[in-house]
Amino acid sequence: MTKAKWQAADSDIRAIVAGRHADPFALLGLHQVGETWVARTFIPHAETVSARTLDQRILGELQPRGDGFFEGEVKVSGRIPVSYHARNDGGEWDVLDPYSFGPVLGPMDDYYIGEGSHLRLFDKLGAHAMEFEGVSGTHFAVWAPNARRVSVVGPFNEWDGRRHPMRMRVNTGIWEVFIPNVGPGEIYKYEIVGANGQLQPLKADPFARQSEFRPKTASVIANPRPFEWTDAAYMEKRARTDWRRKPVSIYEVHLGSWRRRADGSFMSYDQLAEQLIPYAADSGFTHLELLPITEHPYDPSWGYQPTGLYAPTARFGDPAGFARFVDTAHAAGLGVILDWVPAHFPTDEHGLARFDGTALYEHLDPRKGYHPDWNTAIYNFGRQEVSSFLVNNALYWLEAFHLDGLRVDAVASMLYLDYSRQPGEWVPNQFGGNHNLEAVEFLKRVNTEAYAQHPGVMMIAEESTSWSGVSAPVDAGGLGFGFKWNMGFMNDTLRYMSRNPIHRRYHHNDMTFASLYAYAENFILPLSHDEVVHGKGTLLSKMGGDDWAQFAGLRSYYGFMWGWPGKKLLFMGQEFAQRDEWNESRGLDWWLLDAPSHEGIRRLVTDLNALYRELPALHARDNEPEGFEWLIANDHANSVFAFARKAPGADPVVVISNMTPMPRDKYRVPMPVAGTWVERLNTDAGWYGGTNKGNQGRVTAHASEVEGLGPYADLYLPPMSTLYLKYDPA
Repeated sequence: MTKAKWQAADSDIRAIVAGRHADPFALLGLHQVGETWVARTFIPHAETVSARTLDQRILGELQPRGDGFFEGEVKVSGRIPVSYHARNDGGEWDVLDPYSFGPVLGPMDDYYIGEGSHLRLFDKLGAHAMEFEGVSGTHFAVWAPNARRVSVVGPFNEWDGRRHPMRMRVNTGIWEVFIPNVGPGEIYKYEIVGANGQLQPLKADPFARQSEFRPKTASVIANPRPFEWTDAAYMEKRARTDWRRKPVSIYEVHLGSWRRRADGSFMSYDQLAEQLIPYAADSGFTHLELLPITEHPYDPSWGYQPTGLYAPTARFGDPAGFARFVDTAHAAGLGVILDWVPAHFPTDEHGLARFDGTALYEHLDPRKGYHPDWNTAIYNFGRQEVSSFLVNNALYWLEAFHLDGLRVDAVASMLYLDYSRQPGEWVPNQFGGNHNLEAVEFLKRVNTEAYAQHPGVMMIAEESTSWSGVSAPVDAGGLGFGFKWNMGFMNDTLRYMSRNPIHRRYHHNDMTFASLYAYAENFILPLSHDEVVHGKGTLLSKMGGDDWAQFAGLRSYYGFMWGWPGKKLLFMGQEFAQRDEWNESRGLDWWLLDAPSHEGIRRLVTDLNALYRELPALHARDNEPEGFEWLIANDHANSVFAFARKAPGADPVVVISNMTPMPRDKYRVPMPVAGTWVERLNTDAGWYGGTNKGNQGRVTAHASEVEGLGPYADLYLPPMSTLYLKYDPA
């Protein structure tokens, strides 16, 4: 039998049925062949199919060509959306043809994506529920340049990759399709045939804005309805803020273990907003920092091995729930910072690893693409599509969820090609050095774009080496971060505090050394989650001595740290001296607050935050040397430290720490100004669980009788304590 000119070739039909056709849009849908319009579709299980308009006007009956492929002449004068009415012995159903719709992406998208300068990829790639050409559905787009075929699969097509193969945009390697009648809440993945013809494991969407609750791994089409924010005044004020001059006291939180429901399950974003935010605000913190809430499959990774960088984890609810959490925080005056992980990603088969059958997001060479510390893959920062994926991700969180900053995890592992590697296990850069020049350029770019588009945010580096200029502007040769974690201060001072007080005199410089480099960067002083896991003990258990000395030591240490130049960070539970190491699988030991010693620590942290926020001398010059002056730096024998904090137009504050259990009476301290000084805080106060010794609320600084010497005050230094004295000109 002779075939008509409009009929498809048998080879094309076999390719469609087998899911191997290179260009399904060239065959399926409406096509004009000469003067004839023909409709073609692939509907497995159908016995008869008619083509119809959206209002069910019949356009023509289609002929079966075998195995679910149908085609036939239709009465149309041009391209329109087509619906197919299918029947078999089991019933009848309608299928709206995705191949009768044009592309959603345009040539300008191709241009900017190809150039690597597109800064709204999150609006273009991924799954977006929308109305297109008058029909409701979802547009899917994914980057897979080396794939032979990419399909969207889900319950809506019985997970059959032959049903919705996508159109490839050759210039960018992006595949796209608009699928009608598929909307928010549907789950989906991508089925990919690699360049070698092999079917890959089903992949979650790299740009998915929502994911299933683990252990399920499918992506979810998110609700496109914009969130109605109520924080306009907060955001306007933030845009004018220079955080170097403002108090920043951060409460670091793992949402899954701050507190659990009575049955041990996770609290929701709304429950956390109801309980965590008032608690943090009442405790005087200025910001919450969340351990990664980007979707991740493995709870003990704490979120640091994410597979869904654009999706707030489903453990606590949907994306709108997280937006409500941030909105509530802003209403309470709290900023929200997110731990962000662009350094590496896990190799779970549904994730980014060998996404289209090739090393796409990662380096092929394991000397560049494999991280030995975490058994993860390292992003190929030199590939502009990968760099754009990550830059856009940072901008997405700042824009879509009004986040106040990103703390970038493991920056040191990004900067050095030989990080945690032995000779022969890494590849030098083009100049023969160990710096990852591509990662450096990526970090400069993401910081530049974040600050340009979202004034008032904080980009924070967790960087543990002596790399120069981490928090210097890019145009001054720096990496462009706003702040850097001061790991040296944390390590040195905790090592000092862990010693028996009688031995501290021999390690005095552990507490003073940080003053030599305190202004090399804009520092945050972190007492983070990393210090209270994996056998390291809690901050309380790190303090030397017996139980009394540990509580007194922790109080005096907090007092020293809150007075020291630099912004503050404290991990949850340490504000009330958690006794057990942090465990991500259960909530904190809130019952400890029934004990006066633990409640005393909580009161102290609250008062330290209040004092730090109230007195400009303690925060307005955190990052400049003129804001700090040593008064006593070398009293090794008594383990006493004294320094002044200053700021223009503000009364100075003197901080004195006695790090032994021996009280010191009539201890002479040089003072910046003669006159009356108010004892604003004493960590030995009975209110905090101390011995309640002090200076009766105020001291007098006298002018020196010796010419050339400055004022002094004779003080009582309680045992294991820190005092704050504020000059009172009145």
